[in-house]
Amino acid sequence: QVQLVESGGGLVQAGGSLKLSCEASDPNFKNVAMGWWRQAPGKEREFVAGITWSSESTGYGDLVKGRFTISRDNAKNTVYLQMNSLKPEDTGVYYCATASSYRGSYITPTKKYEFDYWGQGTQVTVSA
Repeated sequence: QVQLVESGGGLVQAGGSLKLSCEASDPNFKNVAMGWWRQAPGKEREFVAGITWSSESTGYGDLVKGRFTISRDNAKNTVYLQMNSLKPEDTGVYYCATASSYRGSYITPTKKYEFDYWGQGTQVTVSA
């Protein structure tokens, strides 16, 4: 059973920055694609960012392009999300997830059904 543990969430003022981390227990972490998703109260879970196993390709949701950066350290089994220029509408629970079917792929997964294991989430609150 793969376990994903997110950390780094918190309360920040608009315009500020946060860096989220997600550590995976999966021994195959270095071979699979990873992603970050978020969910605001009363809204659907939405794609934030994805990264291939080799970090060669990344993808972002339209609302975060140019502000957020996804990265990974395979030696630490960890994926990161650097969030800059935060806005109140970025508030929500942020989840990391694995896309095991994208093992060794150079294509970035972006659809919810492409991700299999999910973390418990970390709350990000951006005040105006």
